Amino acid sequence: MVPKGFLFSTVEAAIKKPGRKDLGLIYSQVEATMAGVFTTNKVKAAPVKLDMKRIRSGKGQAIIVNSGNANACTGKKGMEDTLLMAKLVAHSLAIKPSRVYVSSTGVIGTPLPIERIKSKIPELAANLGKSSLEDVAQAIMTTDTFPKVVKKRVTINNQIGAITGMCKGAGMICPNMATMLCFVMTDIAVSQKTLNRIVHDAVKLSFNRLTIDGDMSTNDTVLVLANGILGNPEITEKSGSFAGFKKALGDILYELSKMIAQDGEGATKLIEITVRGAKSERDAEKAAFAVANSNLVKTAIYGNDANWGRIMAALGYSGADIREEKVGISFGKVKVVHKGLTTGKDREAGIVLKGRQVGIVIDLHIGKASAKVLTCDMTEEYIRVNADYRT
Repeated sequence: MVPKGFLFSTVEAAIKKPGRKDLGLIYSQVEATMAGVFTTNKVKAAPVKLDMKRIRSGKGQAIIVNSGNANACTGKKGMEDTLLMAKLVAHSLAIKPSRVYVSSTGVIGTPLPIERIKSKIPELAANLGKSSLEDVAQAIMTTDTFPKVVKKRVTINNQIGAITGMCKGAGMICPNMATMLCFVMTDIAVSQKTLNRIVHDAVKLSFNRLTIDGDMSTNDTVLVLANGILGNPEITEKSGSFAGFKKALGDILYELSKMIAQDGEGATKLIEITVRGAKSERDAEKAAFAVANSNLVKTAIYGNDANWGRIMAALGYSGADIREEKVGISFGKVKVVHKGLTTGKDREAGIVLKGRQVGIVIDLHIGKASAKVLTCDMTEEYIRVNADYRT
């Protein structure tokens, strides 16, 4: 179910190489309320810099996105190209240039082939409605192996609204945020202040608890558009429908995060690490991320080896408050560590690791706080993908 009032288009601009659609457009038929979250990397791509300025208005109507080139570390010319893309889209759609957002993904440091993009924007605008959201998700893939889309229906005051999200991402994934682009659309009316809060809270518990390889990108962007075509009274934090809308949007971002972890470059397993019994949520995050970012842990899981000693080592250097003699560790339902010592069930745990999805639960037994972090295993294929990325 696609939210009412949104149209999509894709074209081939041969940005990196010919033979695939690599330029997409998302368009709301009416001006939408917007919220966004962006990379915290000090090196930011030109489109990120532009979008960070425009999001202050809380309004938007179109997003043009390309794959094949990040338009990062491209200097003054990179920003000029970004502004030109937005200007040409606005002209083609007869909307304000300030309501057009730009996103790019691909190789860093290479000038954008703006002439090829420029010549395709009129066609992109003319083709609105001829492509699906899935087509746009396909067009912005880089090392992804499948397009990532999640859709939900939400009941708002006896009306059925829709929220749909799409993203791309497979490598260079580490908060804050991952190397990903994410676009979410809804026909539900939401106040800008409320939408902004919900989006930031949802990102914290999804994309900001996701790690593939410990590298942070220059282009990370989450943009959410709420065009209000459903006609419901605008949702605020005091609305009865606030909790339901917040949960639905949060669930969408978490599901998209799981898809990214599942599609990690060269990955064979999705791993969900839960740390509980921590003194604080921050400690739980530190512990979970230390385990999730450990190449020793990730390679052991790839080899179906329940090497819990590597997890204990990561917990020890995580910076979280832990007490070795209290720690419990489980792979799925198999407990391998109790009070810091082996239970003798490593072989049974190894069987659990043969699955495509692995849950690791770590209980520190010194508090009540918890956190979840998503990651994947690390394989030989990760090296091949990244060694060959520019060629």
